[in-house]
Amino acid sequence: MNPYSNLTVSLPRKLGLLGLAATGICSMIGASIYVVPFMIQRNVPGIGPYVLPAFLFAAIPATLAAFAYIILASAMPRAGGSYIYASRSLSPYLGFVASFSQWFGLSIAIGVVSYVIVPFLRDIATAMLWNQLAISLNNDIVRVSLSLIFLWTFVLINIKGVTLYERTVVPLMVLMFGLGAIVIVTGLSFDKQDFAQALMLREGRSIVEIPPIFNWRTFLAGSALLFSSFIGFDSIAQAGGEAKDPSRSLPRAIGIAMISVSLFYILFTFSVYQTVPWSFVAAESLTKDITAVGLLSYLLSPGWAVLILFGAAIALINDLPAMILSVSRLMFSWAEDGIFPKRISKIHRSYHSPYVAILLSGLMATIGILGSHFAGDFFLGIDIMVTSMLVNFYLCAFLF
Repeated sequence: MNPYSNLTVSLPRKLGLLGLAATGICSMIGASIYVVPFMIQRNVPGIGPYVLPAFLFAAIPATLAAFAYIILASAMPRAGGSYIYASRSLSPYLGFVASFSQWFGLSIAIGVVSYVIVPFLRDIATAMLWNQLAISLNNDIVRVSLSLIFLWTFVLINIKGVTLYERTVVPLMVLMFGLGAIVIVTGLSFDKQDFAQALMLREGRSIVEIPPIFNWRTFLAGSALLFSSFIGFDSIAQAGGEAKDPSRSLPRAIGIAMISVSLFYILFTFSVYQTVPWSFVAAESLTKDITAVGLLSYLLSPGWAVLILFGAAIALINDLPAMILSVSRLMFSWAEDGIFPKRISKIHRSYHSPYVAILLSGLMATIGILGSHFAGDFFLGIDIMVTSMLVNFYLCAFLF
């Protein structure tokens, strides 16, 4: 019998609380935590020492949105999440209009993430003095090929079903938190005086103190930028059709994801800024791209710096399985409602996964990889994602 021919097979409810929470956490925490809290000094000039308060302020609307998802997810535990909520309140077609931009933007973002992983691996090879490997990873053909391998490996994992998916995403989450803890412990183990001494010893320069000036407009702009770091918990709702005991597990998973991610963001940002003066971060950001790895490298041995860089790579990689699950369930729910061809809602008879929707989402992400490569600038994909998400939020707000 053809394993793809049975249309009566349904999505199994096998995804437990830990897998659901890991889905949200991995969607929310990426390599950006190693960059955004520090490059914000360039993107939002004048934010100065108020990055951590801006993070806390950004968590308020994110928490309110999480509460809304908790209520909706427990009431409508179906694959499709935000589409289901909008379509059942209004109509499937209006729900599709509101969620299509989300699917398109996130699918392109999956490709961008896959494409950006390779430079992180190259930097790790460079830090470990594996110069030949680093040169190879900088080759265009190698970079695109490895990007496609990363992408389609996680597409295959998703096709194999939620059991394998859960066994993949949970260890990635644990590894990400463990390697991220190195940054937190390092930052809390030193202080600004230690950093000033290390800077003088390595580069023979001192830190220029700048008196901070608080400005509400700047503070709100910084909070708006940092709010994007909390986007991703809705991926838990997308997996609502495969959650065990959904009325209990979905709200708990969203709560766990929000609390753990918020604490991680706050500890991560606080630990770096309590060691590295914000004035130094602001000055450096004007002349080059800076990361937590680069800032703490003044205090760490090369081995520890490599581990932190590896942690950033893992944080980037763990975005892929959760995001693929999220976008594929949107396509699946559209097809179930007849907006897309019914074939797209077909479920694999052995793996019980919406394999057609997963494959099509993988193909769209492949376009993201190729687009990033031929455009010569992966930020184009980021711009598409941000614009698409803004359209999604605008339409949702308009519809409701």
